[in-house]
Amino acid sequence: MEKQIIDAKSLDRALTRISYEIIERNKGTQNLVLVGIKTRGAFLAHRLAQKIEHIENTIIPVIDLDVTMYRDDLQQHDTDHALSTEVETHNKKVILVDDVLFTGRTVRAAMDAIMDLGRPQSIALAVLVDRGHRELPIRADYVGKNIPTSLKEKVMVRLEEVDHMDGIYLETAN
Repeated sequence: MEKQIIDAKSLDRALTRISYEIIERNKGTQNLVLVGIKTRGAFLAHRLAQKIEHIENTIIPVIDLDVTMYRDDLQQHDTDHALSTEVETHNKKVILVDDVLFTGRTVRAAMDAIMDLGRPQSIALAVLVDRGHRELPIRADYVGKNIPTSLKEKVMVRLEEVDHMDGIYLETAN
């Protein structure tokens, strides 16, 4: 059974709030780089960049990051071709963006990938949904919505760019 818990308008408001929080906590946009974890995190990073550009009248670089090769549940790690970007992260304030924070394993993989790009000044985490159940000591700095869940539930973020609609849904196993 599936239930919508956040509609498109509320999702957009959460992204607007996160955009303002990023600007405030970083005292502007100087040296900011957004890194979106593919797939939905990358689309969210681009949306955040657009909102920040609209607010501050400045362009924020965005990197789309595929962390597949950095996952700890893969046998072989071939990272030589996993990263290629024109955007510099060395000595930058990196904001890592993902749709749902659950165990923390994807975020850990993303941090490894970011470190391969260069040594950032800092890495912060922005997520649309924090659902709890961490396996690693990772927490989000910017959260759109905290949604406590059971392990039998699944949070599904739907975005216009991929799913042709915006919303956050909770699926419960029967």
